[in-house]
Amino acid sequence: MSRVLVTGGTTTVGRALVRKLLADPDVERVLVVGNEPQRSSLALDGRLTHLQADLARERSVRSLVFGPVREEGVTTIVHMATHRAVVEGERAHALHVEGTRRLLHFAERVPSVRRFVYRSFGSVYARDARLPVRIDEDHPLRIGTRTPQTILDRVEADLAVCARMGMSRISIAVLRCAECLAPGAGSQLWDYLQSKVCLRPMGFDPMINVISDEDLSRALLLAARSDAEGIFTIPGLDTLPLSRIIARFGRRDVPIPGPAVRPLYRLRRVAIRADFHPDVSRGRLHFGGVLDGERAAKVLGYEPETPVRWPLQLTEVSRRSMVRNPRSLRGRVERWLSRQ
Repeated sequence: MSRVLVTGGTTTVGRALVRKLLADPDVERVLVVGNEPQRSSLALDGRLTHLQADLARERSVRSLVFGPVREEGVTTIVHMATHRAVVEGERAHALHVEGTRRLLHFAERVPSVRRFVYRSFGSVYARDARLPVRIDEDHPLRIGTRTPQTILDRVEADLAVCARMGMSRISIAVLRCAECLAPGAGSQLWDYLQSKVCLRPMGFDPMINVISDEDLSRALLLAARSDAEGIFTIPGLDTLPLSRIIARFGRRDVPIPGPAVRPLYRLRRVAIRADFHPDVSRGRLHFGGVLDGERAAKVLGYEPETPVRWPLQLTEVSRRSMVRNPRSLRGRVERWLSRQ
């Protein structure tokens, strides 16, 4: 790996990956592709080149691959370009699905390109009461008539890349990653936690695995350095019940009847232009799901190391709970957990 193209390189995860690539003396060149103009924070050294391209347009993808990619002798492509907000319609489909398919198709025609890493999402996996909480690479995918376009686009793009494994001369890796709980990462859970009050379906407190931008960028780096082909589930270090995640953000946890969650959050979405979409997160607020990183550990050498940057530490969460009602069951449980 010596010359790397990173799409979506101006995002939170993209910038973290670019910093890691530039810290590697074996990397000769890094080409960062974004739909927005260059940010001064990315101008770290002379090996970095920013390219502005709209990957939803075939002409832009073609010009990128048969222009800078071929001219610079790019050997590895890390593809992460995606809308960070919930955007649907033809243009979103063109970016997520057609843009991915075209980028890989054109890259196969450039002799220098030997590696293609696609950042997929753990949200492509189905979650319900009949399925196991531990999710590996063979877990069923989330498809069906009730699945929103945002998820269907992610599944289709994922499968379009998987379909080329074993058929392409390029080695291909698909990383299905846990939700990155960081600002600017496009996390639905992050937006959900920005409200002072978090509504949770009554009777449900699912276990949720989240990943830091540091660990996610490191997983992408390890995949880019490797020539191993296949699908990899990429877990994060933190696995907590939803109620604990809400508490670690200092929010008020309010259980309500399940059927009321969707209309109330749809009203919030319209009223304050928030991004949390209850249909996209259907199942996440009810049923747990923890990605199994066994294959990533064995093949890529990836194991989660860095926790999410929580606004509140566990001791502070415990103290707040006991101040509210130190004799309550919740207060006693929090106090016991803080001593573990």
